[in-house]
Amino acid sequence: MQTMAHVAFGVYAFIILAGAILAVASASLVRALVGLITTLLGVAGMYLLLASPFLAFMQLLIYVGAVSVMIFFAVMLTHAQTGGDESAPAPVRKFLLAAAGAAVPALVLGGLLYHRGVSGAAKPAVVGVEKLGTGLLGAYVLPFELISVILMVAMCAAVLLVWEKRGKRK
Repeated sequence: MQTMAHVAFGVYAFIILAGAILAVASASLVRALVGLITTLLGVAGMYLLLASPFLAFMQLLIYVGAVSVMIFFAVMLTHAQTGGDESAPAPVRKFLLAAAGAAVPALVLGGLLYHRGVSGAAKPAVVGVEKLGTGLLGAYVLPFELISVILMVAMCAAVLLVWEKRGKRK
């Protein structure tokens, strides 16, 4: 059973990395979105490995479903500029900046792990869906609703911005 868990972890890690590389390396925004969706599906698989099917389902429902569709509509509703961007940095400079952006957090976290070590964490408490729902609709109802309002305002603002830009072009 332990071997199957390692194999599944490797498969999900490969899916996450392949999707991330596709998302970053693709010149097309639609292909980059497909890479993002692939990565998010791999993360949902990791949640399944952590014995958290509810989080895996929420990952699929919220991120793969709703957020990806919202990003897809944002990509499709915006008007791409024709011609290249002359102020864009050279490919070598882009690579160096990306490598530095990846190396800094890796060095900081690696240094912390090296000096402090990894302490054995206690087994997390199992929280059922009922208790989670009671918490979200009880003590945490205000933050839960505020997040919903913020997402709705962001979607309305995106539609309004696109609507105004399309009105100016005609």
